[in-house]
Amino acid sequence: MSIAVENFVKAIYKNDKHDGNNTKPGNIAKKLGISNAAATDMAKKLAAKDLLHYQKYQALQLTDKGTKMALNVVRKHRLWEALLFKMFDMSLHDIHREAERLEHQTSDFLAEQISAYLGHPKFDPHGDPIPNANGEITTKDTSISLSNTEEGKAYIISRLLSDDKEFFDFCAQNGLKYGNTLLVSKQFTKNKMTQITINNNNILLNEDFTKIIYVNATN
Repeated sequence: MSIAVENFVKAIYKNDKHDGNNTKPGNIAKKLGISNAAATDMAKKLAAKDLLHYQKYQALQLTDKGTKMALNVVRKHRLWEALLFKMFDMSLHDIHREAERLEHQTSDFLAEQISAYLGHPKFDPHGDPIPNANGEITTKDTSISLSNTEEGKAYIISRLLSDDKEFFDFCAQNGLKYGNTLLVSKQFTKNKMTQITINNNNILLNEDFTKIIYVNATN
């Protein structure tokens, strides 16, 4: 399949599973930086190939075949992120950018070799689960967004749901990394802001950040 097709089914999968957006062609077009007409045209073509279900004005839904393709691409992407992070200690933004390119040029055989070399990791450096060779995610996600945490409790960062460079630069500068522990000092519910303490620093985060930083309670 072409890169465009793989990116299209992956975008539907991620919008449906992770981003909280619906999967109408207009939203997929925005995510991929293409026109609405191009997204609709692609959706019709992929529906004819049994990769998705298309109905005018309705959200797109992947078929089992389409989901399997999306998970295969996601697996390769996240394995490359894990490898690049381990080998070169690259920034989270840089490993994402490079993995976007490499995922389409990677055979299933090479993906399995990378997985074996890394010890078959369950998560990538962002905390996103890595599907296994059968396209299955075997881990359970019990994390919650930082905006839904309780004051006075400690949490472990489990996922950073973004591909924005400024967000990752901010996280790196302030120790907001997958696996690190933070304390929720205060929830400003009315103003949708959260104050946290990490590495002895107090940081006030707005909802743009707290809704894409996911954590698990320490106990």
